[in-house]
Amino acid sequence: MSDKLRCAVIGTGAFGTNHLVSLSACPRATIVALAESDPQRAKEAGERFKIPRTYSDYRELLEQPDIDAVTIATPNHLHAPVALAALQARKHVLLEKPMATASKDAVKIIETAKKMKRVVMVAQNFRFNRHTQLAKMAIERGTLGEVYHARGFWLRRNGIPRIGSWFTQKQFAGGGCTFDIGVHVLDACLHLMGDFDIQSVSAHTHAKFGPRGLGEFEWGKSAIDAKRTFDVDDFSTALLRTRSGKSIVLEVAWAAFTGNETREHGIDLLGTNAGLSLYPAKLFRNGPEGYEEVFLNQPKLPYSEDRIHHFVSSILDGTRPLVKPEESLAVLQVLEAIYKSSASGKEVRFSK
Repeated sequence: MSDKLRCAVIGTGAFGTNHLVSLSACPRATIVALAESDPQRAKEAGERFKIPRTYSDYRELLEQPDIDAVTIATPNHLHAPVALAALQARKHVLLEKPMATASKDAVKIIETAKKMKRVVMVAQNFRFNRHTQLAKMAIERGTLGEVYHARGFWLRRNGIPRIGSWFTQKQFAGGGCTFDIGVHVLDACLHLMGDFDIQSVSAHTHAKFGPRGLGEFEWGKSAIDAKRTFDVDDFSTALLRTRSGKSIVLEVAWAAFTGNETREHGIDLLGTNAGLSLYPAKLFRNGPEGYEEVFLNQPKLPYSEDRIHHFVSSILDGTRPLVKPEESLAVLQVLEAIYKSSASGKEVRFSK
């Protein structure tokens, strides 16, 4: 392998463009190709980022021998088939979240990556956020004592992606707000607690705004369905228990009458010595003069790169990425359990 990782991007929508921007600024990577089924978007991205080769079919791109790694920014239902094809073509893989729309497919991705000896990583960008890192450092120093409870939330007032786009159709997205934004705060909660070993999930989901054509904002590709199909969730709540005895509460909404003006999304952690909230990172504890609130700060962080630069460095340096695929699988299994629990009205328990 050369001193620069030769990369290709598959999908050039909003997330794919973000990948292209990041890779263009990465001193250890070079973009050699992209794949995009929309001819106009492929042309625009190729010209903007001066990419020598563009392909309408990602399979043709994967046949090229001068590509070391691909980043995948397609609709959710394509994550698994594209990732599997890329790994089988001996490419390293960075995936946008969620890892797949079904955990059985995520298992196949992990098994194939091991077989082909390639790196696979899900781009959980919250882990690289400065405040998440500050919180993780405080927890690892023991500042909070035993962390026994977390609450993760993302509550939008009007934040449904364009109704009729792939985001609002189960066959393409796999799920609604829980899959789209819930995955971020759930992954960050479990990462901060250092515990992905879930014992049970009890949950309930709702669809109160999307089916009425309410609560959307201009995000996502233009509607691909004239009927403006909305067959996913726009609110969910869940209670998780870990085998070690910790608890996590998750609340997610694309649209809701919420008074959450100061923090649309965040995480609250309770420890035996202190509490901590995000975002921003703030500590709550007893100080010399009584109860105090302290904003966390640290000049040097363990991860100064963004998620894509980190992926590149992990491959070139031969180090394990911060986001381990087994953890992304555990997150996906929780997402599935949320829907299963809501549909059955019963708690879902995970076997050992």
